[in-house]
Amino acid sequence: MTHQTRKVRSVDGVSAARIDFDGLVEANEPLILKGAARDWPLVRQGQESARAAADYLLRFYGGKPVVAYKGRPEIGGRFFYDEAVAGLNFEAGRIALDQLLDTVLAKEGRPDTPSFYIGSTDVDDYLPGLRAENDIGLDQVRFEGGPPLVGIWIGNRTVAAAHYDMSHNIACCMVGRRRFTLFPPDQVGNLYPGPLAPTPGGQVVSMVDLRAPDIDTYPRAQEALASAQVADLEPGDLLFYPALWWHQVEALDAFNVMINYWWNAAPAYMDSPQITLMHALLSLRDRPQTEKQAWRALFDHYVFGPPDQAGAHLPEAARGDLGPMDETKARRLRAYLLNKLNR
Repeated sequence: MTHQTRKVRSVDGVSAARIDFDGLVEANEPLILKGAARDWPLVRQGQESARAAADYLLRFYGGKPVVAYKGRPEIGGRFFYDEAVAGLNFEAGRIALDQLLDTVLAKEGRPDTPSFYIGSTDVDDYLPGLRAENDIGLDQVRFEGGPPLVGIWIGNRTVAAAHYDMSHNIACCMVGRRRFTLFPPDQVGNLYPGPLAPTPGGQVVSMVDLRAPDIDTYPRAQEALASAQVADLEPGDLLFYPALWWHQVEALDAFNVMINYWWNAAPAYMDSPQITLMHALLSLRDRPQTEKQAWRALFDHYVFGPPDQAGAHLPEAARGDLGPMDETKARRLRAYLLNKLNR
């Protein structure tokens, strides 16, 4: 990772219970909240030992099997595609959490250790009560898109290839160290996105191994690396990064735990722009270039400009769907689109 020189900005002295969520989103830049969770019991147990952290987690475990991922030692922890990019280089299955933790800890430090992780596992569902002792201050916050999704990630030394999420994220490094390499959304072309399906984790990933980029095969990766920001997290550090920022995540120690919070600023009645993107592949991408330019102008006018731009010159009562979106209009538009698509 010698290409990255810019470090994510870091601030100290911010309590996890006093995070300014709106300010983070408005700044639209990654930010490390240094040591904001250093006093959480899970962090303290992890500082004692991996076994202590595992035993602490199991205090809250009700026995429901978790989805776990396992990769052979030769993948080097990088959960990715097979050689043909037609399948994946790991397997998934359900296992009891206590069995997984025992397996990971028993193989700690051995060079022939497979790669293990559980990812984005609902904390309240699988470890009820954990957040009562380890949580950021959400009770006083109203999120337009509904309450955040809170997930836990557990494993050994693993690498999640660079990808983007459609939600804002606060990643809480609990046990072990993590490294995030982040890229702004405009670097998508320089990161050489892989197939839309299948994907290693449900989202498109970069084909570039950022630990040792193959510049001959992916020459524009150098431009992406020039814009990268790196966040090296210690236990107790929190990292915020905005929606649609690409990020590669490396778990650097033999046992690692992270808790993350995903949330959207948009109201829950709004559909995912990912659906719009997929429909644009169907309806726009293969049209003549001159026609696509004309449609770009229409999208700029109706969608990408200020929300009130397209209907500002009309009487308010005549604006219809050009006026502010609400749940009723969203339901009507969705019904119209379903009718048009069902042909």
